[in-house]
Amino acid sequence: MKKIALLTFALLLGFNTYAQSRRDRMGNPVISREPTEEEIAKYEQKLEERKDEYIANFLTTLEADDFQKEIIKQYINSYFEAKKEVLKVKYERTFDREEAIKKLNESHFKDLEELISESDMTKIKDMIKGDFDEKEAKKEKKKKRKKKDKN
Repeated sequence: MKKIALLTFALLLGFNTYAQSRRDRMGNPVISREPTEEEIAKYEQKLEERKDEYIANFLTTLEADDFQKEIIKQYINSYFEAKKEVLKVKYERTFDREEAIKKLNESHFKDLEELISESDMTKIKDMIKGDFDEKEAKKEKKKKRKKKDKN
């Protein structure tokens, strides 16, 4: 009898714990569902705005003139679109995907090397690798703005 009571108590405690773990901070049950088309569109719009902001912050670090910056912006946008397409493709092995991304990184900005300086090209390559510090660029932009306001 004691074993049945103990087993029943353990089961009730276990089920209660499981039920409580499926709730968010406010105590509402968490229901996993597919996102709606509206949510997907809103997320993609935020992502696009964030990408534009990221590129704009990156362009402020370059020493190129406005015409060159516009060309660089177009190349970076097309690079991100091409990389997104590569990531969408199903590969049998991750090695194949890594090779495709590596090939894209090496070939996409070849035409641009003739138009811009070497220092700007190294900055672009660093940005592709993920070494671009956006916070630092924002600080520099803010400093330039403050200097301009003082003058």
